[in-house]
Amino acid sequence: MCGRARCTLRHDDIARACNLSNLPTRNIQMDRYRPSYNVSPGANLPVFRRGDGTEGEEAIVHCMKWGLVPSFTKKSEKPDHYKMFNARSESISEKASFRRLVPKNRCLVAVEGFYEWKKDGSKKQPYYIHLKDGRPFVFAALFDSWANSEGEILYTFTILTTSSSSALQWMHDRMPVILGDKESIDIWLNGSSSSQFNTVLKPYEDPDLVWYPVTQAMGKPSFDGPECIKELKNEQKPISKFFSTKIVKNEQGLSNEPETDENLLKILKQEPETEYKTGSPFQGDHDSKCDVEEEATKLLVKREFEEFSPDIVEKRSPVTKKGKHNKNAGDKQPTLFSYFGKS
Repeated sequence: MCGRARCTLRHDDIARACNLSNLPTRNIQMDRYRPSYNVSPGANLPVFRRGDGTEGEEAIVHCMKWGLVPSFTKKSEKPDHYKMFNARSESISEKASFRRLVPKNRCLVAVEGFYEWKKDGSKKQPYYIHLKDGRPFVFAALFDSWANSEGEILYTFTILTTSSSSALQWMHDRMPVILGDKESIDIWLNGSSSSQFNTVLKPYEDPDLVWYPVTQAMGKPSFDGPECIKELKNEQKPISKFFSTKIVKNEQGLSNEPETDENLLKILKQEPETEYKTGSPFQGDHDSKCDVEEEATKLLVKREFEEFSPDIVEKRSPVTKKGKHNKNAGDKQPTLFSYFGKS
């Protein structure tokens, strides 16, 4: 399939691209031609065809609309250029729309490259396909003429397609018929039998076919310019991009520093202090630090008094030392408190 192409060739480059610059050339309606990086069906493109023979052998560069409108189409019908912008080369001798055109209405279309879409699930990625040395493609095509209700004659063409080459099968199952040399161009343009045509209506298998991904914006026919063929390169993200970049707030909540390793280290060092300031039950009391110190002093005095009080029963277990026996309760010497404790 071929539904988008790039054609920015000058008028005098078309005959040269078709290897027929030695013939006298006549231009028809070439004022309608507008070079474009994003040509779609319905646009005007230069078509190289044979002369009618009234003035000897000549070549004609004729600007036609892409998208065939058969001559038997009703005059009152609105042309649909998307209906037949491609024709399967395997069936051109069978379908009425194309069979009558093969004997005398064969032509060539020269473009610098074409686009194809690769399906990836629900998405489609466009690729720009061209020849490695930059020379234009020459496609096999058929043309026809149709007169509308006002008597205006419209010339249109369709590009022939074939099965995809081994190099492009991963992308799409069809590709345009590419005439890669002067011999194949001469056979298609000047041949006289279907057996001859079949020798050139085949996939292009030469190794000089190259491609690369381009922007999805060129899917819109209105998108045009060199950006259409600009190669998309895979951007490799630095390893830091794989980690979260949380925003760390300071005490006033105004800091926007990312949570890098260095900042994390600072946060860990400040964490106990931060917890005291934000999570303390004394939050908002400016004398909380003094209250804590006063409370600790009271507890220390109370503990010292209890050590000397006779009313407190000693609950600590005795420490046993090797080689020594514990003293009995009767072995204790009376203390001053024991006398005052007796009634």
